[in-house]
Amino acid sequence: MTVVPVAESLARWLFKSGIPGAVLYTQHLTLWIGFLGALLATGAGKHLALATGELIKGTPKKIAGIYAGSLSAAVCSMLAYASLVLVKADSAMERSLPGGIPEWWSEVVMPVALGLMAVRFAWRTSDRWYGRAIAFAAAGAVFLLAFAEDFSDKLVAPGTVLILVGVLLGAPLFIGMSGLGMLLFWGEGTSVAAVPTETFRLVASSTLPAIPLLTAAGYVLAEGGASKRLLRAAKALIGWAPGGMALMVVVVLAGFTTFTGGSGVTILALGGLVMPMLLKERYPEGFSLGLVTSSGSLGLLFPPSLPVILYAVVAGASVEELFIAGFLPGLLLVVLVAITGMVVGIRQKAPRQPFSLREAGAAVWEAKWELAIPALVVGAVFTGFATVVEAAALAVVAALLSQSFIFRDLHWRRQLPETLARGATLVGAVVILLGVAMGLTSYLVDAEIPAVVLEWTKEHIHSPLVFLLALNAVLLVLGSVLEIYSAIVILAPLLVPMAGAYDIDPLHLGIVFLANLELGFLFPPVGLNLLLSSTRFGQPLTRLYRVALPFLLIMALGVLLTTYVPALTTGFLGWVRGG
Repeated sequence: MTVVPVAESLARWLFKSGIPGAVLYTQHLTLWIGFLGALLATGAGKHLALATGELIKGTPKKIAGIYAGSLSAAVCSMLAYASLVLVKADSAMERSLPGGIPEWWSEVVMPVALGLMAVRFAWRTSDRWYGRAIAFAAAGAVFLLAFAEDFSDKLVAPGTVLILVGVLLGAPLFIGMSGLGMLLFWGEGTSVAAVPTETFRLVASSTLPAIPLLTAAGYVLAEGGASKRLLRAAKALIGWAPGGMALMVVVVLAGFTTFTGGSGVTILALGGLVMPMLLKERYPEGFSLGLVTSSGSLGLLFPPSLPVILYAVVAGASVEELFIAGFLPGLLLVVLVAITGMVVGIRQKAPRQPFSLREAGAAVWEAKWELAIPALVVGAVFTGFATVVEAAALAVVAALLSQSFIFRDLHWRRQLPETLARGATLVGAVVILLGVAMGLTSYLVDAEIPAVVLEWTKEHIHSPLVFLLALNAVLLVLGSVLEIYSAIVILAPLLVPMAGAYDIDPLHLGIVFLANLELGFLFPPVGLNLLLSSTRFGQPLTRLYRVALPFLLIMALGVLLTTYVPALTTGFLGWVRGG
């Protein structure tokens, strides 16, 4: 998948003509990687789900696991059947890809992967035979119910309740969304194949392939020695400043999150490295915990951040314009947290290392590959040399060359396959959620649900400023429960038309949306960064609530400024564009 976009960009540059069908084949490969990755995510238990399931302990947790697993197996088996109906219908239409390959061949991965996922969900439901028996029985019962069309409308309400309860108890979000989509279509007499039909339309997105490519690059960098080289370079360049160690932590963690696409990878990969460094320089332990926890969510607005690209795919926005509009808000959040760290460093009289030009030069030279990769991606896109997907493929090539062959931190045979498989697991969890969400969204649009919600909102909220304030509050709460990719897929299609009714620029909305989700990572009781830091550093969640609160308030100031000062987003974009 990396080879095709790279070859396409080079062919266009050298011969002024691309490779016929390259873009289309890359898009279809994304579907395969997405569903095979979803199968890996099922086996590893890594599908995106609400954090509410983590609040259940003991025997109730086991019961909840059996219920959620049985629901997952049942819905997945039905989704596999619906996908098979789609493949059968499309195989009769004789559509072909460039080169004469039948288009339905690329669809085959859907029923095969989903069928295996149903079996895997049932098997993972419990380590006892009775739990697995319940799951397999539930899958069979739901499959048989699909043919009971005479009373399908009577099952919609109880089925909806059962699905929502399962999601609250820990069933993956894609199970909830696909289950609801198929149930609602079925209740109206429409084929359940409507959901996988919409899912297959993912291949029409020209930007979507950037997600697996950048995920692969991020995981390769995270598993290699990039973090140590970047820390050395940052320490040499800014460690001399007042509070230099805190400043270094903020900058490096923000930069790492930008490329890995998630604060979880950053905290897990770098947390153990930077915490001892902060404590050694006399920063209080509580402050250090709060700084690392909050800095892990910075950087999501800078290129080549995956959440920005996913939002662009879902909302139909320009990736390049979103990155430009998000630059100042992202910089504002980084600066606010960095200043806080520097102030504490000065008060604690943290030691400052003298600046050494020789060490700075050596450190930067050692980290030149890692520093060059973001510049390569941004430069290739904004100069027009490559599309977003082609630039992402170039990033994969650079990451592989640097980590596996130049520095040899990641052995190409022993470690690289496992690293890429972990990246594919995340990609699968995101792609399948995005796909089934398109199916549910299709039903909601047909039923005019967004129009009803919009009308209600306009009746009760008359001011754009009040709407934005309400949006901040809602996103803050949801951002603490939903993983960022889930939140984008579920909420963006509903919020874009609502914001349009208040004449809010869609690019401004996108940046406000993503900035609020960054903030939600720190919001109790189950903000993602709080959970990850609690696990990584062995600290109780209640302590994380306390130490993260000052940073939550500081970042909230940045989010409010971003929300109510459009000059930071669309104003800056207009200035860059010369308008």
